[in-house]
Amino acid sequence: MTGDWTFPFCPLPPDWTVNWKAIQRRFAWVAALAGVPQDAAYHAEGDVWIHTRMVAEALTRLDAWRALEAGERATLFASALLHDVAKPACTRTEPDGRITSHRHARVGAQMARYLLWRGEGLDAALPFLERETIARLVRFHGLPLWFLEKDDPQRAVLAAAESANLAHVALLAEADVRGRICADQHELLDRIALFRSFCAESNCFTNPYPFASDQSRFVYFHHRAHSDPSYAAYNDTTFEVTLLSGLPGAGKDTWIRAHRPGWPVIALDAIRREMGVAPTDAQGAVAQEAKARARELMRQRQSFVWNATNTTRTMRSQLVDLFASYGARITIVYLDAPYETLFQRNASRREHEQVPETVIHRLMRKLDVPDTTEAHHVEWVYA
Repeated sequence: MTGDWTFPFCPLPPDWTVNWKAIQRRFAWVAALAGVPQDAAYHAEGDVWIHTRMVAEALTRLDAWRALEAGERATLFASALLHDVAKPACTRTEPDGRITSHRHARVGAQMARYLLWRGEGLDAALPFLERETIARLVRFHGLPLWFLEKDDPQRAVLAAAESANLAHVALLAEADVRGRICADQHELLDRIALFRSFCAESNCFTNPYPFASDQSRFVYFHHRAHSDPSYAAYNDTTFEVTLLSGLPGAGKDTWIRAHRPGWPVIALDAIRREMGVAPTDAQGAVAQEAKARARELMRQRQSFVWNATNTTRTMRSQLVDLFASYGARITIVYLDAPYETLFQRNASRREHEQVPETVIHRLMRKLDVPDTTEAHHVEWVYA
């Protein structure tokens, strides 16, 4: 991330003023937070817009935030504006009258990615690194408050550290707590202090945990029986599978020609054409045929490429489990492209090979960009 990158209206020294009128005018996704209710027991300050404003102002008052480089301040400020962006979609009133917003952090990360990819309210869409940094901060902003309630707190923080700077996560969480009115504010701040100590002791506060090897990291995150991250796992892999991930038009075929020439390729688009199945039809038979071909190659210990969109973690995890069961070393390659480029490339395809734009938008909204907890090696290819 470039140190001089900034975000519109990110406060600057010496007065650090936040221009809220301009922010509301510029960003429809900020204005949409007004009137979205919150449970008064945890947010007596009012609706989500009021809370977001208080969080952003609390962040800009923190000495630790002001001491960061300009680019880091900008990503955290944008994350503060976006941290509850999914609450309008996720907020529900329960039968007992409680107001909840389950999964708003996970959904919010996807929404933030989509909005920033499109450049909603911005002069230009955000580059990949800045966009993903913000999306990951939104995803994990609640972790410091709830990590001890996880089944395995250490695994949870080590996993988050693979894709987010947990020192910055803690700063955002602190602003989130200071930007609300609640009876347990001091207790919540104590939890964040404990999170900081726990992450430092776990050697993952500002950088990912230093696993002994890619195999050790893969075994730790994929085999819960291995609870010690310092365990040096024996590398028993015997061949490689490259799993591609990316939206239609991201350049997967071009990447294969340049980086995996001569490798067998299992391409779901090609199988669909062979079977006469449209992208909008049921895909069960296509997936079964693709897996059958993969199993045949894996029985021969033959390296190959799996070429499909694989845009969600659930999709990828099922395949990773299959490949790992045969002893494969797995590389995930995620390909990214600017928003306009994706649709231009799709439109330039032959008509029967074009993916409906509504499908691309749906995939984009639900996209989970791969992280290094998912495979032995993960690459991100972006413009």
